[in-house]
Amino acid sequence: MSVLQPLNLPPYPFKIRDDGSRLLLFDEIRKKELVLTPEEWVRQHFVQYLINQKGYPKTLIKLEGGLKLNGLAKRSDIVVYNSLGEKILLVECKAPGVKIDQQVFDQAARYNMVHRLPLLAVTNGLSHYYCRIDFSEERYAFLPELPAYR
Repeated sequence: MSVLQPLNLPPYPFKIRDDGSRLLLFDEIRKKELVLTPEEWVRQHFVQYLINQKGYPKTLIKLEGGLKLNGLAKRSDIVVYNSLGEKILLVECKAPGVKIDQQVFDQAARYNMVHRLPLLAVTNGLSHYYCRIDFSEERYAFLPELPAYR
């Protein structure tokens, strides 16, 4: 499976270069080149989807932020903030070859137990799932699409 396989997300003109042994992609959020793995390909596309299709401000998106879960250091793929600095969306990205199953949802839910965000998205670039979480009612509901930034 090619790293650059087409995804179920709008295409974007990324800055990609071959350094002779691997492909590197310029990440405009972190302002640096990254090794282009299948998961990074999905993460970068989803960030562009958030910015260009859903209106989320680039300055309010944080990639691969650290978190502590049961004393272990973990990384959340994408966390989006609102203009007040409050976290509002957690996105868990997987490589296109990774099936979105209960294990993936469980991982995202564990990360969200730390973050406690009202919106959760899980994607492998081909399939996307969106949930609204109500912590006070201890309920969640799947959404047909991700809400636009307000």
